[in-house]
Amino acid sequence: MAIEELDIRPKVSSLLSRLVNYTNITQGAREHEEAENTETLRRKSPNMGTLMGVYLPCLQNIFGVILFLRLTWIVGTAGIVQSFLIVLMCCSCTMLTAISMSAIATNGVVPAGGAYFMISRSLGAEFGGAVGICFYLGTTFAAAMYILGAIEIFLKYLVPQAAIFHASDHHGGDSAILNNMRVYGTICLSLMAVVVFVGVKYVNKLASLFLACVIISIVSIYAGAIKSVFQPPDFSICMLGNRTLVRDQFDVCSKTVLEGNVTVPSQLWRNFCSSGNMSSPQCDDYFNQNNVTEIQGIPGLASGIIRDNMWGDYREKGQILEKAGLPSVDVHGAVESIGLYVSADIATSFTLLVGIFFPSATGIMAGSNRSGDLKDAQKSIPIGTILAITTTTLHFRCCVHVLSCRFGDAVSKNLVVGTLSWPSPWVIVIGSFFSTVGAGLQSLTGAPRLLQAIAKDNIIPFLRVFGHGKANGEPTWALLLTGLIAELGILIASLDMVAPILSMFFLMCYLFVNLACAVQTLLRTPNWRPRFKYYHWALSFLGMSMCLALMFISSWYYAIVAMCIAGMIYKYIEAEKEWGDGIRGLSLSAARYSLLRLELGPPHTKNWRPQVLVLLKLDEDLHVKYPRLLTFVSQLKAGKGLTIVGSVIQGQFLDSYGETQASEQAVKNMMEIERVKGFCQVVVASKVREGIAHLIQSCGLGGMKHNTVVMGWPYGWRQSEDPRAWKTFINTVRCTTAAHLALMVPKNVSFYPSNHERFTDGTIDVWWIVHDGGMLMLLPFLLKQHKVWRKCKMRIFTVAQMDDNSIQMKKDLATFLYQLRIEAEVEVVEMHDSDISAYTYERTLMMEQRSQMLRQMRLSSAEREREVHNYTSTNIHRITPAQLVKDRHSLIRMGSLYSDEEEEVVEPVADKIQMTWTKERYEAERRNRNNAPENFRELMNLAVCSDAELLVITVLNSGPDMEFLEVLTEGLERVLLVRGGGREVITIYS
Repeated sequence: MAIEELDIRPKVSSLLSRLVNYTNITQGAREHEEAENTETLRRKSPNMGTLMGVYLPCLQNIFGVILFLRLTWIVGTAGIVQSFLIVLMCCSCTMLTAISMSAIATNGVVPAGGAYFMISRSLGAEFGGAVGICFYLGTTFAAAMYILGAIEIFLKYLVPQAAIFHASDHHGGDSAILNNMRVYGTICLSLMAVVVFVGVKYVNKLASLFLACVIISIVSIYAGAIKSVFQPPDFSICMLGNRTLVRDQFDVCSKTVLEGNVTVPSQLWRNFCSSGNMSSPQCDDYFNQNNVTEIQGIPGLASGIIRDNMWGDYREKGQILEKAGLPSVDVHGAVESIGLYVSADIATSFTLLVGIFFPSATGIMAGSNRSGDLKDAQKSIPIGTILAITTTTLHFRCCVHVLSCRFGDAVSKNLVVGTLSWPSPWVIVIGSFFSTVGAGLQSLTGAPRLLQAIAKDNIIPFLRVFGHGKANGEPTWALLLTGLIAELGILIASLDMVAPILSMFFLMCYLFVNLACAVQTLLRTPNWRPRFKYYHWALSFLGMSMCLALMFISSWYYAIVAMCIAGMIYKYIEAEKEWGDGIRGLSLSAARYSLLRLELGPPHTKNWRPQVLVLLKLDEDLHVKYPRLLTFVSQLKAGKGLTIVGSVIQGQFLDSYGETQASEQAVKNMMEIERVKGFCQVVVASKVREGIAHLIQSCGLGGMKHNTVVMGWPYGWRQSEDPRAWKTFINTVRCTTAAHLALMVPKNVSFYPSNHERFTDGTIDVWWIVHDGGMLMLLPFLLKQHKVWRKCKMRIFTVAQMDDNSIQMKKDLATFLYQLRIEAEVEVVEMHDSDISAYTYERTLMMEQRSQMLRQMRLSSAEREREVHNYTSTNIHRITPAQLVKDRHSLIRMGSLYSDEEEEVVEPVADKIQMTWTKERYEAERRNRNNAPENFRELMNLAVCSDAELLVITVLNSGPDMEFLEVLTEGLERVLLVRGGGREVITIYS
C-alpha cells in the first residue's frame, strides 16, 4: 500500500515535464493552436494546477522591464521611504483588485476575454465594452513598452555599436537615442507580429525559455544581494568634486597618469582642458578647483547606504547629479563641459515615478484568463494570484533596500541591477532581454484575442470586422490593428512616457473589477455565489478608490483622457443584450427604492409634469394608424418623465396572445422611430372601451402612474354608421374625468410637424377660457423646449365681457405670466352679452339637428342626470372672470345628448330660469334666435392669425359636444384640445 502511495506522488521528472510544456498563452490562443494541429478540434482536458496555471504566469507578467531597467533609478531618485510608499500603494491596489477578481472568477467559468468577460457580465455590456477597450489599449501599449525595453537593453548594454544615429554634441544625444529606438522598435514589432501571425504555437514553444530567463534572473539578483553583504561588488563611480562623471568618456578616473617615469595628462584632463600642456593649462574652472575621486556604487548593506538614501532627490531636466557629503568648490564650469557630467534626462517627481512603476505591478489577470485550462479554477485562481502578488511585493520591497544607488549612467553603460547579480552581470542583461521580448510576444498574442472577444459580442458595431480572421479563428485583422496601435507607442520612443499611458488603462480596468465585485456583493443577487469567501464590499470600494487616486496621482491629464475614452465608448454602445449583469440588478433596486419614496405622497406642484398615457389605434395589419401622435408626445416630453403607450385589441386573451405580442413589437418599433422613450402595454378586451378603461385604471406602478391621457380625435365620425366611432371617444373622456386625469386631444394630428421639421417663426396661441390649473400655460412652455417649436412665440387670449375692465385684466394676466417666468404676449378679446347668448344658442341649435344621433346613445335616465350634474358642478366651481357664461337652456340640451329615448324637448319655464338669465332676456332671445350671429367663432378665427402654428384651447368637459367642437375648430390646421385634471400644475413660487 505504501508503494502505491509513493507511485502517485508527484515526481521531479513530472515537474520538469510541466516546465518544458509550460505555456503562457491565453485560453483562446490555445484553442487556435489546437485547431492548427488537428483537423477535428478536440479540447484537451484541463489539467493545469496552481503553480503552472496561475502562479508562474502571473510572476512572469509582473516581473518585467520596469524591474530590470527602472527600479534602481526609482529608488535612487525617490529614496527608500518614498520608494517603499510607491511599492506599497501599487501593490496594495493590485492585491485588493486580486481579491475582487478572485471572487468574480470563482463565481463561474471565465472564458477567453478575461477581465472583459468578468466586467461585462457583472456590470453590463456598456461598462464591459468601455473597460474592455481600455484593457485592450493597455495590453497593446504594454507590448510597445516591452519592445522599447528590449531595444533599450539591446542598444545600451548588449550591442551599443548597432546604433544608427549618433549625437553630434551633448545637446543631440536625446534625439539620437529616440530615433534609434523608433527604427529598431519598428523592426522588432514587425518581426514579432509576423511570428504571432504565423502561429501562436511558436510563441508557446518559447514560453518555457522566457519563464526560465525570469526565474534565473530573480535568483541571480538575490544571490548577488546576499554576496554583497560580505563582499561588495567592484562597482566604482568617478566623481569630480561632488559631481558624477559619465564614465564612458574616459578610461582612467584621474587627472594625470604615469607613463614610465613621466606624469602626463589623462584623457579626463584632455576632456576638460583645451590644451594638453600641463605647464600652461586652459581648463574648466570647476575641474581646476575640485579633486577627482572614486567611490563604490554598491558599497553593501553594512556600509550605511540605507541611511544615506533614505529621502528623495528629485531633479529638473538637465540638472547635474551630485552626491551630498563629498567636498566640492561651488564654481560655474564651462558650458561645453556639461556633457561630461551625468544629468537628469527628464524632470522627476513622486507622481511621475508612481506612473512609471505601476506597470511592474500589473499582470494579475494572467491566471483568470486561463480559467478554462485549470484543473480547479475556483481554487487555483485566488491562491496563485495572491501568492504571486505577495512574492513580487516582497521582492520589490527587498529591492528598495538593496538597490538604493542613485547612479545610473555613471557605470560605463552597465546595467545597474546587473552589477549586483551573481555570478555575472550578463545573466541579468541576457535574461532581462529575453524576458522583455517574451512579454512583448505575449501582449501581441493576447491583445488581438481580447479585441476579437469584444467584436464577437457585437456590442460595438464598427468593431465587427475584427471578429473575423483566418479559418482556424486566428484574429488577423485584430492583430493588424494591434500592430498599428503598438507602433504609436514605439514612435513615442520613450519608456518613461509610455509607462504612464499603460498605467491609466490598467488602472481603469482594475477600478471596474473592484466596482463589479462591490455591486454584486451589495445587491446579493441569487447567482452571486463565489467559492472564494475572503472578500468584502468595503475592500472592493477601497481598491476602487485607490485605483482612482493612483490614476490622478500618476498623471491627471492622462487620467482624464482615459476616462473620456471610456465614457465615449459607454455612450456609443447601445447593447440590447441581457447578461444578468449587476447594473440591471442595481437598477431594479434603485427603481424599487424610488417607487417606495413616491408612495409617500403626490408630487409637489413644482415637480408636476405630464406623465402621459398615449392611447394608440392600430389598423387591421397591426400598424400604428396615427404615428404623429407619438411624434407630438416626443416633442412634449423630450425624454423626461413617464410615457406609457397603450393600445387595445378586441377579442379574447387566450386566442389573441400572439397578436398581442406582434402588436407590442409594432408599437415599440414605432416608438423607436419617433424617439419616444417609455413603455408599451397592449391589452385584450371584449370591448375596446372596456380595454381603454382598464388601461386608464391600471397602467403604471405605485407612485409612478400617468396623470395625463393623450388620444386621437375620431375622424369621420359624422359619416360612420358605426356609433362606436364616437361612443368610445366620449366614454374615454368620461373615464379620464372620473379618474381626475388631464386630457389632451391633438386634432388634425397628421398636420403636426415631424421631429425633423423646424418652425423658424409663428406663434402658439392659447385660448384661456376656463382656468384648468395652469395646463394651458405649461404645455406650450414644454413644447417650446423642443427644437421643433423653440422659435415659436406664445400668445395668451382671454375673453372679457362688457362690464369687465379689459385693460386691468391684461395687466393682471401679464403680471401673472411674469411671476410664472413664462414669456408670452397677452390679448384680451371683448364680447357683448348678446354675442355670448348667440354663441350659446348656436350650440343648442346644432344639438337639435343631431336628434338622430342622440337616440343612438342608449344611456339610461340616471346616467343622463349624472352627466348633467357633473357638467354643472364642474363649470360652477371653475368660473373665472374670463369664463363664458352658460345658460340653463344649454345644460338641459347637454343632458339630452346621452338620451336613449325619443324625449320631447321641453322648453324651460320662465320662472325656473336662474344664473344670468331673466324672464325678459329669455323671451327676447327666443324672438331673435333666427338672426343669431356666429360672433364667438368669428372673433376666435379673427384672433388666430395666419402665423399661428398651434391653437391650444380648453373645451373638453365630461361630456363633450363633438358637433360643437367640429364647428368651432373648422378651418384651423392644428388644434390641441385640453382638459385639466382638477389640480394646480404650475406655481409662481420657487
